[in-house]
Amino acid sequence: MSLLLPDAQCARRWLTRRGLLLGGAALGASFPFGAPTFAQASTARTLRVVTEVAVKSFDPIWHGSLVTRNYGYMVYDTLLSLDAKLQPQPQMLERWEVSADKLTYTFRLREGLLWHDGAPVVSDDCIASLRRWGARDAMGQMMMSSLSEARTVDDRTFQLVFKEVFGPVIEALAKPSVVVPFMMPKRVAETDPYKEIKEYVGSGPFIFDKSQWRPGDRTVFSKNKAYRPRREPPSGLAGGKIANVDRIEWIEMPDAQTQVSAFLNGEIDLLEQIPHDMLPTVDGQKGITLVRGDYSSQFVFRPNWLHPPFNKQKIRQAAMMVLDQKEIMTSLGGDPKYFKTCKAFFSCEGPYASDAGAGGRIEGNAEEARRLLQEAGYDGTPVVLMQGVGRPLFEDLPLVVKAQLERGGFKVKLVTAEYITVMTRAIRKEPPDQGGWNAIIHGWSEMDILDPLMNPSMQANCEKARPGWPCDAKIEQLRGRFAHETDPAQRKKIAEALQAYAMEAVPYVPLGEWYGVTGLGKGVSGWLNAPVPVYWNVTKGNA
Repeated sequence: MSLLLPDAQCARRWLTRRGLLLGGAALGASFPFGAPTFAQASTARTLRVVTEVAVKSFDPIWHGSLVTRNYGYMVYDTLLSLDAKLQPQPQMLERWEVSADKLTYTFRLREGLLWHDGAPVVSDDCIASLRRWGARDAMGQMMMSSLSEARTVDDRTFQLVFKEVFGPVIEALAKPSVVVPFMMPKRVAETDPYKEIKEYVGSGPFIFDKSQWRPGDRTVFSKNKAYRPRREPPSGLAGGKIANVDRIEWIEMPDAQTQVSAFLNGEIDLLEQIPHDMLPTVDGQKGITLVRGDYSSQFVFRPNWLHPPFNKQKIRQAAMMVLDQKEIMTSLGGDPKYFKTCKAFFSCEGPYASDAGAGGRIEGNAEEARRLLQEAGYDGTPVVLMQGVGRPLFEDLPLVVKAQLERGGFKVKLVTAEYITVMTRAIRKEPPDQGGWNAIIHGWSEMDILDPLMNPSMQANCEKARPGWPCDAKIEQLRGRFAHETDPAQRKKIAEALQAYAMEAVPYVPLGEWYGVTGLGKGVSGWLNAPVPVYWNVTKGNA
């Protein structure tokens, strides 16, 4: 067994060198094309995978779960992607150009791109896809509010024309995580963004085989033999997406012990997320490789602003006061090198990390929480807290959070359901006694929360916000200022002001960050340490 621990600080240095990620200079118009061509590999192997949680929704624009995002990377493609240095690079694009006044962006698609049904990818498809994405994504909504027109020049060329400068256009189109601007055929992309799509046609390296989908058993993908990978070697989420296996099965296996046993017995080729407390069981096994990711994920306590008691700010503040990051992270067990605590909304070690306004918050101050509840006139309304079964971390966390909230004077009703069911219930706006909820605990990839625009949970435009539906004009005003500011130093000041204000408004409570560990079975190689679990480049040799 070998344990690969990439230098996590390296990612931080890349971010800093970029000039605060979104605050850098204008990007070049094209990617260098001098790299050698990478031929599409041909094998006859099936890769058997247990993902972190089963996929239940196949619409990565409509549904905000990370596993649906991961599914999206299998089936769909993006105009741009981030490379290993977090630099946006063309993916479906051949090149792009920006006018001198920074109001017109011209995009040219690569030649020969095809949808899975054999139809060519054209500009109208991309424009429709961007409009649907822009209706749901926090960053996309902000970008679309500055857009004047999206127009087709020809089948492979289209333009975005802005009425005012929007600094991070390229970064928005290269957004790596929820919600990713995946491209879809126009007929699919014209689906109401608040309704789930019914047709699953992409242009990515794998094809979702719906005929072999067995809910509760497996999700099956086949190699897209018509896919044309880029000529560059893979780097992060960019470069050549080479499908080295003919078939990938995402096998549903909710019990962690069963997962690990199947993995060690060779019944599973790749275990996407090994629970930290089970790593000693796997450590030392011959032929198995463990890979710790470079990128962390943030645990989130998300209050629902629509219904009592969290429709009151002081009651949200009480929850933030009594929750205790250190106790939460310690309770999960495992090696401390896989966890970290911080009070930053924008990633612990990201370019906009700050503890402004944190004070004594998220430190388990039960006395102060009780005082705030009394001032707010809390009447004992139970907090309906969802517990997600089938994903070990999210089974354990709600139990600790429940105990902490009760310590601070809250009454808590724990409702248990399969994790993916919890995420599906999360989109419901009904009161808790009618199938809704008061609080959920979930996670965001570090790549989701790097700045005020990317962070889905910081969006606070009421009904258009992500589930939890924060409604706060000042948060939106600060996000708007950030979007239209081009000076990196000023952007940092705006992000810090938003950090401080969010500690008062409480759109959510950051509970700490953790690193995942992926297990590769015998004969499996080529796993990319990307910000998202991706399956191109993975090879399955002889065990």
